[in-house]
Amino acid sequence: MIDYEEMYYKMVRASEQAINILIQAQRECEELYLNARETPVVMLPGRKTGGDDAGLPTSTKIK
Repeated sequence: MIDYEEMYYKMVRASEQAINILIQAQRECEELYLNARETPVVMLPGRKTGGDDAGLPTSTKIK
């Protein structure tokens, strides 16, 4: 007979481990960001602004 309870708990434990791995990776990346030296912000030339879909690529413009 299939033990659904065992299957359920196995999936829950694996999901929890995956979430904890992602949380730890996020914390490490945040720490790297906070410890990095300041990078100057450079304004890149862009398109004219205006309208709701300004600056979007043609394929994603709102119709």
